[in-house]
Amino acid sequence: MVRPHLPLNALRAFEAAARHLSFTRAAIELCVTQTAISHQVKLLEQRLGVELFRRLPRGLMITEDGLALLPTLQDSFDRMADMLQRFEDGHVRDVLTLGSVGTFAVGWLLPRLSAFQERYPFIEVRLSTNNNRVDIAAEGLDYAIRFGNGAWHDTEAEELFEAPHSALCVPAIASQLHSPQDVAARPLLRSYRMDEWQEWFEAAGVTPPKIKGIVFDSSVLMTEAALQGAGIALAPPLMFSRQLSSGALEQPFPVYVSKGCYWLTRLKSRTVTPAMATFSQWLQEEAAQMRAGQATKN
Repeated sequence: MVRPHLPLNALRAFEAAARHLSFTRAAIELCVTQTAISHQVKLLEQRLGVELFRRLPRGLMITEDGLALLPTLQDSFDRMADMLQRFEDGHVRDVLTLGSVGTFAVGWLLPRLSAFQERYPFIEVRLSTNNNRVDIAAEGLDYAIRFGNGAWHDTEAEELFEAPHSALCVPAIASQLHSPQDVAARPLLRSYRMDEWQEWFEAAGVTPPKIKGIVFDSSVLMTEAALQGAGIALAPPLMFSRQLSSGALEQPFPVYVSKGCYWLTRLKSRTVTPAMATFSQWLQEEAAQMRAGQATKN
């Protein structure tokens, strides 16, 4: 594609003036004079044949034509700035955008992520969390780590590991639970998967009570409520190993229910970049080590 000459100085002057609605503040940002900004904007208006600002006694008002031009310029300058920031010590930093269900991110990924950064210093991970409901395309994600059965539309899914759920509570409550039947008399904290507690009681050989109580959209929030003594959470002990090891939480009974696995997912239409391939391989290695450790314990 042959591009016409782009008046970059004029475009930059306009974009800054539009953000500040002031030639003076734009001049301060760009380290030029107010006259220079005004001149560049005027040149751009002449080239385009439109008025971009209305000059008011106390500032500027952007016109409809200016508003039409501004988003494209802001996106372009932001992308250029982002690309330049990715160069470091003679290398370009690859960016990996990752979404993760919060329980996995806090309980498993974060303790390991610093090791990934040390091993691959030129891959910049941008991590966001969700409650297992995520739109990979709309959020611009390379990968999303989800919990479930691995069946998501137009998605490739790599299984990481299973994380069975069990009852977790503070020691003060655990000391009063002598059998799984005692759990039924306590406040039961639950997620949006409403059948979990019923399955846990059935696995424990107890007739399920009528389940009622606070509903949480993440195991992280639910287990925080349990840590504050609000009741008994049904959550994956594997994701809360630090709280269990420290004694902040206890698992009163070795009763589990399996609700699915954690999966590394991407859109089928997404071309795998070197950064994505590296992260996927590293994540699978870490998951394999974790599974091997669990097998040794068992």
